[in-house]
Amino acid sequence: MIPDKAHISFLHSALQYDGDLMPNQEFHAWMKKCRDSVKVEVTAVTFPELNKWLFEPNTGNLVHESGRFFSIEGIRIKTNWGRVANWTQPIINQPEIGFLGIITKKFNGVLYFLMQAKIEPGNINYVQLSPTLQATKSNYSKVHKGNTPNYLEYFNGDKPRKVLMDQLQSEQGARFLRKRNRNIIVEVDDDIEVKDDFCWLTLGQIKTLMRFDNLINMDTRTVISGINFGSYPSSSIDVFHHFAYQNGSKASNGQAMLLSALDELHSHQSMENIISWITGLKSTYELEVDKIPLNQVAKWIVNDREIFHEQHKYFSVIAANVHISNREVSSWFQPLVRSAQEGLIAFIVKDINGVMHFLVQAKIEAGNFDILELAPTVQCLTGNYRSGLNEYEVPFIKEVLETSPEKILFRSMQSEEGGRFFREQNLNMIVEAPDSFPEEVPENFCWMTLNQLSTFIRYNNYLNIQARSLLAAVIF
Repeated sequence: MIPDKAHISFLHSALQYDGDLMPNQEFHAWMKKCRDSVKVEVTAVTFPELNKWLFEPNTGNLVHESGRFFSIEGIRIKTNWGRVANWTQPIINQPEIGFLGIITKKFNGVLYFLMQAKIEPGNINYVQLSPTLQATKSNYSKVHKGNTPNYLEYFNGDKPRKVLMDQLQSEQGARFLRKRNRNIIVEVDDDIEVKDDFCWLTLGQIKTLMRFDNLINMDTRTVISGINFGSYPSSSIDVFHHFAYQNGSKASNGQAMLLSALDELHSHQSMENIISWITGLKSTYELEVDKIPLNQVAKWIVNDREIFHEQHKYFSVIAANVHISNREVSSWFQPLVRSAQEGLIAFIVKDINGVMHFLVQAKIEAGNFDILELAPTVQCLTGNYRSGLNEYEVPFIKEVLETSPEKILFRSMQSEEGGRFFREQNLNMIVEAPDSFPEEVPENFCWMTLNQLSTFIRYNNYLNIQARSLLAAVIF
């Protein structure tokens, strides 16, 4: 891909690890101030107390009285993938396409991102760094009869802006039924009011802050993962290396990742081969998903306080009464999905042909749009990942968990989206494989460069949200 001005602006911002508008040394105090200034109360209630929500008499589906927002329904799955050929489960049905949007603006030649310290009811630490706009269609069309979300006018076209990135991207395929959001980044030239709980950060600052547990929310991570930095000849990449690392401030890992992001000539597999690999798997494996009433889902129990699996595995659905003082609506009731335990999300990376490659897994999940999506090397979200306790084996999990400390390039706890999930976090890791790690991998795995992964992200429903979220953590 021939780089354009947007690619250069994004790359320049990604290489700025501190900012003039909100310096790193001030950021955490600012976040604490935002956290302390808002009153939050999330209380578990019974389903009969869940105001404006009800179980439909015939289906048992948990729905909002407006017919909007989302519902908890059942699905029946049949597949020839893996050890379990069929099962039923609850799932979130939210057919609306919402906005996940970030406003950018150049200050002194550097592209800054307008970020929000936002509270969601399911967040572990309540306040996390969110996109400028994070709103479902029900929210921004004011079904809740509350206020219009801040800055909506820059994303719906009411105010002038330049679109730098605009993509439809999937949500968690194991929890949502074919759910997508519009991930969009726009640039403005005019001065705009920086409202309370908003600040300007460089892309490099945002990526660096992912080193802290549960600070950058999932929606921010998925939006910035879609940023493409373009492709460049070796001479140009050498120039970037010279200017980015001349003071020795970043280790060689950053250089290796930058090369992987910008180089399109030295990949282990061509794009044509990767597309053929994906097409072959989609032609071989089947995924049949039918909606069924929630009261027909086998092995799941519904009582007054939760919807849960009879063996207390996977996840449950609980009811919550929420009070947040600075939201468009300050008080409401809603269901939340609670994970049975923490999970593990990890990429194994390896230098192949002098370029860092990521070991990518093709993974089928019940809510996928098109059978499978590209996932991290290891993704264990709802099952206990200790050996022998899964319905399925997890390839490469031992290599991740037993990695020597010097080979761990990234490690932090990251939250799932707090608007639907209750205090769910997963260990996120990027680990470098030893030289002895084989290049030959099982049929549903493939080595890909960051440049190739970035290319696939530009198109709908190729990389799942776990892969995108973890790739957002890559620092140059």
